[in-house]
Amino acid sequence: MKSKAILTTLAAGTIGIAARDLLQKKHALSRNFPVIANARYLLEKIGPELRQYIVTSNDEERPFSRDQRSWVYASSKRQNNYTGFGTDNDVEHLDGYAIFKHRTFSDVAASSSVTDSDRITLPSAKVLGAPRGRRHAFRPESVVNISAMSFGSLSGNAITALNKGAKQAGIMHNTGEGSLSPYHRQGGDLIFQIGTAYFGCRDDNGRFDLAMLKDVVQSAPVKAIEIKLSQGAKPGLGGHLPSEKISEEIARTRGIPMDRDCASPARHSEFHDVDSMLDFVELIAQETGLPVGIKSAVGGTGLWEGLVEQMADGQRGVDYIQIDGGEGGTGAAPLVFSDAVALPYRLAFTRVYSLFAQAGMTDRVTWIGSGKLGLPENALVAFALGADMVSVAREAMLSVGCIQAQKCHTDRCPTGVATQNPWLERGLDPTLKANRLDNYVRTLRRDLLKVSEACGVWHPGLLTVDDIEILDGHRSAVPLGDIYGYQNGWGTLNESDAAQIVDLMSSTATHGETRRHPEATLV
Repeated sequence: MKSKAILTTLAAGTIGIAARDLLQKKHALSRNFPVIANARYLLEKIGPELRQYIVTSNDEERPFSRDQRSWVYASSKRQNNYTGFGTDNDVEHLDGYAIFKHRTFSDVAASSSVTDSDRITLPSAKVLGAPRGRRHAFRPESVVNISAMSFGSLSGNAITALNKGAKQAGIMHNTGEGSLSPYHRQGGDLIFQIGTAYFGCRDDNGRFDLAMLKDVVQSAPVKAIEIKLSQGAKPGLGGHLPSEKISEEIARTRGIPMDRDCASPARHSEFHDVDSMLDFVELIAQETGLPVGIKSAVGGTGLWEGLVEQMADGQRGVDYIQIDGGEGGTGAAPLVFSDAVALPYRLAFTRVYSLFAQAGMTDRVTWIGSGKLGLPENALVAFALGADMVSVAREAMLSVGCIQAQKCHTDRCPTGVATQNPWLERGLDPTLKANRLDNYVRTLRRDLLKVSEACGVWHPGLLTVDDIEILDGHRSAVPLGDIYGYQNGWGTLNESDAAQIVDLMSSTATHGETRRHPEATLV
């Protein structure tokens, strides 16, 4: 009798927990896997204690360590993302560890509060499209934006959350090559990506259709157009969407069959070299008035050498270049491509940037970086090397619920982010997760600004390679510029762009004194 009462109590408690999990919207995992998901949260809570004795440390997991994921999660929920008792990074023995050199005295930067993330503005230091005189050139409102992730790779609810969050945070959302879906139309500004299959702007034979492109960009708040040459997840391969993830809605959006994998060609059919690519860029820019950029991972340098040569006379050119590191990637890919094809971000970016710097042409384009740059320290190094903006993908996924289950290619994402399974997708509440993305982006921008201020500059775009040293364990530290062969002045803004961003930042400073000595930022 007693045991029966105990079992009845346990059953009632389990039913109660299940009902609570199914009805709540905060945690997608609990909503999709009621009761049993609570075990994960318990293990996560006592994880630091367990990891003292078993499994891994906070920095051993990949592609994102537990420390990195915890920072994104806490930031997206507006929880305490501070850490106590010092760093647990093995600073004494790590090679390649970046250290930012703070300045004890500075009359340059205002002192903003760590609680000012809602009021901090961090626009791009460059006007996108201005060097080429595009009709719709503009200054991006944020140096942090969402990188390309297609509807199909991600669920409709995830895309909705990202776009709503983009609107709240004042950032741009890249559609990915899978076309502009209804889920992208939640009010957030867009970058429309053109891939090798020309989804969203192709005719019945799969060829590029300019009229369709113009219709698409006029139907939504598209601010720029991006031509994808390759991506860090699978450089040298076209986009790949497994048939398991192709729903009727995706097939309709892209114009593809449902019974086979959707594999985009590895190369474009509308151009075959740099010369014809620039003709394609200028055609699109002339017809739409929008800035047009390219996105690519970096392997051989022939493309980039040819681009410098073809742009030298100033008659044609791209408006921005997004370098995608080989360590990046939200897409499904053969393991060897994910692991061993294309250079990692810092090597990739500096190799291309150096070619333009040698020709004195870095000011002609806006430089965008991607590949694990949604973490403050990685992004700040990217800015010092010459990036003007960063695009985040997997970090944005983490902010809307991803737990790094690495099931993206199976259609069994447990939190509803990277799946087309209706049951799993329902666990992701777009409104709540939009707020999470907004919080994450604002916190990231705050941290970028706080470190910039610590280094004595108004904006991360004003950081230089002289502000960072790379540790060789505890034996020595090497200036960042020396690592990548930078010459004096490389990675910096020109005087006009620097002066304009100082004016913008000083006029919107939220706290502290605003003593202005713009000349100090131009050194």
